[in-house]
Amino acid sequence: MPTGVLLHRETELAELARAVAGAGAGRSAVVLVRGPRGIGKSALLRAALARMPGEAVVLRARCHDNERDFPYGVVRQLFDPFMRMTNNPEATPQFLGESPGEFLAEALPEALPGGAPTAHPAGPESVGNGRERVLNNLFHAARSLTSRTPVVMAVDDLHLADEESRQWFSYLARRLDGLPVALLASTADEAADPLAAELAALRHARTLTPGPLCDSCVADLVAEEFDAPVDPELAAVCHNLSRGNPLVVEELTARLAAARISPGSPDLDKVLRIGAGTLADTTLSWLRQSHPRAAELLTGLAVLGADADLATAALLTGQGELLADEAREALRRTDLIEPGPPETFRHELVRTAVLARTDPRVLVALHERAAALLARLGAPAARTAEHLMSSGTTGLDWAVPVLRTAAREAAADGHWDDAARYLQRALADAADPELVRSLTGQLGTVELHRDVAAAARCAAGLAAGAPDPVERARLLRPFAGPVLALSAAGAAAVPSAEAAAALAGTPAPPAELLLPLAAQAVLTGRRTALRPALAALRAHPAEPAATGMLGALAALAAAGGQPRTAVRLAARCVRRVSPAEAGTDVLGAAMAYAWTGRLDEAAAWAGRVVRSAQRWNHRGELALALLARSDIAHRQGRLDAALADAEQAAELARRIRAEDLAGAARALAVRARLRRGLPVDAATADAEPAAVELPAEAHPLLRAVVLEARGLVAAHRGDHQQALRLFLECGHQLAARGVANPACVPWRSHAAQAYQALGEHAAARTIAADPLPGGDARPRPAEERGGPAIGTRDAGPVRLTPSERRVTELVLQGLSNLEVAERLCLSKRTVDTHLGRIYRKLAIKGRPELGAAVKAL
Repeated sequence: MPTGVLLHRETELAELARAVAGAGAGRSAVVLVRGPRGIGKSALLRAALARMPGEAVVLRARCHDNERDFPYGVVRQLFDPFMRMTNNPEATPQFLGESPGEFLAEALPEALPGGAPTAHPAGPESVGNGRERVLNNLFHAARSLTSRTPVVMAVDDLHLADEESRQWFSYLARRLDGLPVALLASTADEAADPLAAELAALRHARTLTPGPLCDSCVADLVAEEFDAPVDPELAAVCHNLSRGNPLVVEELTARLAAARISPGSPDLDKVLRIGAGTLADTTLSWLRQSHPRAAELLTGLAVLGADADLATAALLTGQGELLADEAREALRRTDLIEPGPPETFRHELVRTAVLARTDPRVLVALHERAAALLARLGAPAARTAEHLMSSGTTGLDWAVPVLRTAAREAAADGHWDDAARYLQRALADAADPELVRSLTGQLGTVELHRDVAAAARCAAGLAAGAPDPVERARLLRPFAGPVLALSAAGAAAVPSAEAAAALAGTPAPPAELLLPLAAQAVLTGRRTALRPALAALRAHPAEPAATGMLGALAALAAAGGQPRTAVRLAARCVRRVSPAEAGTDVLGAAMAYAWTGRLDEAAAWAGRVVRSAQRWNHRGELALALLARSDIAHRQGRLDAALADAEQAAELARRIRAEDLAGAARALAVRARLRRGLPVDAATADAEPAAVELPAEAHPLLRAVVLEARGLVAAHRGDHQQALRLFLECGHQLAARGVANPACVPWRSHAAQAYQALGEHAAARTIAADPLPGGDARPRPAEERGGPAIGTRDAGPVRLTPSERRVTELVLQGLSNLEVAERLCLSKRTVDTHLGRIYRKLAIKGRPELGAAVKAL
């Protein structure tokens, strides 16, 4: 201890004092101090000897493992002062009536290596007689010391003494009756030590077993080392790490002080790291030297990890039952493991320290053996898979099924990172092309929840290697969903539209494959397989995949300005789904409700999708659902909820590396902050590139949301010219993709405000006169438009919708109706409808009059 004052040892010190006092009164005593290493056995002996009366003779010895091969080495340490007196005839002890020298002169030369043996009769009994004579002479030498004064013999670590000294110690202890001798010895807590058991059975023997220090004693020791008050958490951590072992406490506090840990406000993570090193240096190093088999068993337990036991660790390290029992007893005495069963590490830092101090090559070999052992024992697949991940051997036939099972279980629990690790390792072990394809598909569906771009690459690779349309559709079916459809990486890499078109061209295409691929194509703006998909929808109305198709069609109709159709399709979609199990298939229906003014229904279904995605930890789907719910909440005026959902969606999208989704979410957050009156600085807008710009291949709705937010930020900063440019660009891109419903993104009202701020009031009134959701334009009342209409003809102002203006521009360039339809990704019938509406508005009969009529506007 730092100051020599023993804490929590009053009982033991009192017992030692009684033994010494009894020797002074002529009574013999044997006291064994037993306990694990570092518990303070030697400190107790030192404290007892420090309180000895001055007239007593004190003989001391300390045993060491390296000196076990020296016969009578401990005896030599005890009697060494008198051996020097024997070799020097002029040195005579003044306090002795009878010198022990004559007994030592005869006994020790025979006992010590290299000594000249005293002559004794030869014969078979000579060896036994010689040993008995040595013991007898040593006993008389000890007894001669007691003629006028008590004698105290103190031996540290008796369990490490040489065999001859141990035999003499037993010989002496059994012959102490009537002698003023106190034998004090510290020994390990070795249950199988016959000498300790023999001594403890003597009538005049006592056994002391000092226990660990309590938490308050540990706190006192730590405070003493720092010479300052100690934070209670630091004291608790020190007690937990040391388990009250004084040696560990002393070493730990010294290291903490050397590392300049503040006792009042400690860095607990750093304290734990230092504690791990202290445990390793004070206990593990000693264990490897003194009990190598126990150290091997401990290493095996550390490699096996959680849910392991010493029985399995013994199998791993190749120890038989007898050796394992001995090693188990040694480990229990170190206080490193819980007694069990099953035996486990008392603290995870102990396991960390064991692994850190094991040769990496040994660890790799042990992990490989552990994987094979656990697979044979039928352990859970995840446990076996973790060892395979740490082993260095690949190409194991039995490894791939284990890894696939572990990945499937991890994915079922939402542990996507673990599932991806297992599958990547399985792909490294797989050789069969069919198995590689199957593993790639499984990995791709896992990556949907952690790396959208990686999932898209897996899907693209599968599609490229499957020329058969049905097989290609089967491989792409798990990737069909709005997450990849709305992601730029997914839309560009996954050939869902091509696969759907190819499948539609086959005889009797399976509806369970055609419908999800066609729905994904619709969400990306491609309608190449729409007619076959609609036929499959009519032919198989009960097909589960029809839900997603109906949701996509509802969103398409709502965006195109067909509210009645959109509501009807949305209702059909949600009727097929239990509210508790709503997935992203109904998100299209939710947005259709939002774009047709049914905000309560939209919010309810978006919330159900959020809860379902949270329950299954589907990160991509959750990000998308939060994005939709944020937009709906903004429309409802619930700005705090909209902001919270947008920020959470941005973080989730960032985690799955879907930067376009993350950019759109940040844009919604900026929009909510502006409307909420919160500051919008560089940290929330311009500093993040994804919040400012998206790639050209990003989904038009996502780009429109970002353009709207950028325009709002520009208007907020007073740059109305830039804001107007962004709002008009937003409208142009939506019109180019057939999004005619102004409820999708309210760019018109923003543009009108920008015109007003620039002083162009007529333009503001014109741009504000947006068409109805159905596509037909009608003049709104003056009080709605903010003033009288301008640009009127006899029947009122003529206004073309953005979609109609785009069709007009292409027709004036000389394109046919079919070419216009292909350019705008519309059907020819839709273009014909647009042109008919344009002719009626302009009061003309056909194309020859279109140019002049447009100029007259």
